Amino acid sequence: MKNIFKLLLVAFFVTSSFAQKDLSETVVNKLSDIEAIEEKRLKEIEEEKLKQKEAEEKRAKITEIKNRIDAIDSELKNNILLKRYSNYDAYRRISSELDDLKDTVEKVNPKNEDKIFQLNNKIRIKENELELIAEYKGSPIGSLINPPEIESYESITNPFGIINALSYIKKLENNKKQFSSIEERISEITNLLDEKLYAYVDLYNTDPKPEYKEEINFLDKEKKDFHMVLEIVSTTEEVYTRKIEQVILETKSQISNQVEKIFNIAMIIVSLFIITFLIKLALKKYFSQNENYYMTNKVINFFVVFFIMIIILFSYIDNVSYVVTILGFASAGIAIALKDWFMSLFGWMVIVTSGSIHVGDRIKVTRNGLEVVGDVLDISLFKITVREDITLTSYTVNRRTGRIFFIPNNYIFSEMIANYTHSGLRTVWDGIDITITFDSNHKKAQHIAKEILKHYSKGYTDITRKQLSKMRSKYQLRATGVEPRVYTFVESYGIVISSWYLTNSYAALVLRSTMSPEILEAFMKEDDIHIAYPTQTVNSNTGIRTPPIDLPDV
Repeated sequence: MKNIFKLLLVAFFVTSSFAQKDLSETVVNKLSDIEAIEEKRLKEIEEEKLKQKEAEEKRAKITEIKNRIDAIDSELKNNILLKRYSNYDAYRRISSELDDLKDTVEKVNPKNEDKIFQLNNKIRIKENELELIAEYKGSPIGSLINPPEIESYESITNPFGIINALSYIKKLENNKKQFSSIEERISEITNLLDEKLYAYVDLYNTDPKPEYKEEINFLDKEKKDFHMVLEIVSTTEEVYTRKIEQVILETKSQISNQVEKIFNIAMIIVSLFIITFLIKLALKKYFSQNENYYMTNKVINFFVVFFIMIIILFSYIDNVSYVVTILGFASAGIAIALKDWFMSLFGWMVIVTSGSIHVGDRIKVTRNGLEVVGDVLDISLFKITVREDITLTSYTVNRRTGRIFFIPNNYIFSEMIANYTHSGLRTVWDGIDITITFDSNHKKAQHIAKEILKHYSKGYTDITRKQLSKMRSKYQLRATGVEPRVYTFVESYGIVISSWYLTNSYAALVLRSTMSPEILEAFMKEDDIHIAYPTQTVNSNTGIRTPPIDLPDV
């Protein structure tokens, strides 16, 4: 029995040992699983951070590429060659649409007349559009692909042709520089298009979007077109430069020949003058009377001038343009001598074409302190005929009127000519100034004057408003107030009531003489309004003046 108990005890200890071992192994396995899960989570976090970093780098790269594209676009902005290329692209697009319309017309049922009529109208519109941009038919930059034409130049056969030849050479050199600059501009824009294309390729590789692909295709086509144009322009520029250099060398050779010819003629003329001087010196010894020498001197001078003219005439007799040039210089001399006549004729053209002055207008001309106001009776080729009328100028300045003035047309360029009735306007502003005393009721005076102005000038105010409304289509009018205006000014001798109103340009004095007494009578009826006028105070002392008393010295 005792042995059985021992065996059971041993069995219990063995079983307990195995159970504890299994539990220990289970705990170890759980810890391993937790560590694996934590390691996996950390790995996922690292991968997420890596993805975010890659996304940020991608966005930064896209932003950098777009900035490069924006910088290139700013350089290409307002580029005339790109604008011309857009016309070239439009020409191809319209041509394609026109072909499609023509194909559609052929397929439409002939009985459908309305449809055919609409299509034919569209075809005509497209054809008109193509005519407007016809120069871009075969050139992405239009007519700029062709160099300026080298104009044919006549041979230099007289001294005046040298000046024209030098101008011709300068023009050719400018044309050459201009065409060379086109080549440089095409090369520059081609390089920019290459950079932009590469930038879009990088952008597409970084962020593949369909719109980037379309832009790449367009830029590739545009770049190829400009490369083609660059090759054509480069070849043309080389040939054009050689041709211009050849023409310049030929022209310079003609100039050299002409200069040599002028030098020879000058030497002949100088020799002729020396011989003439020696002849006169020799003849002076044989003529005792001055009158005979004087007549002989005149004859010698005449023959010298005659021979010089013969030499020059035979030197350039083969060139008719020389005679034309001489006549041109003669005409210029006549024009200078008759400058006022020509300026008057040109002034007449300006007056007639501009419409600044018409027959019947009332004008004022000021020259050298003289003022003339009158109505235009006639405008001839050389002068304006004006009949002076009774005006405020006649009353205050001239003190006479009724005269007829003839004003040269060239005065329009040098003198002040005022038109009182320009562009249908038949009214002008006139003013009446009345001075009242400082103790007068100036506000009442201002109100009275304004009411009288409104009463008498109402018709002219309405007419002027309509006339100014019509003038808005021709001129930029800002301040167009037409109502009477009354201003109050403080002067040294009183308060000035300045009344301004619109009146007839041809009868300003009539309304002025009507309203002046009306305003004056209205002021005089008021007890608190007094008219101011210059006064003098005289002190009269009939008594004996007392001599001054000498004061004592202090």
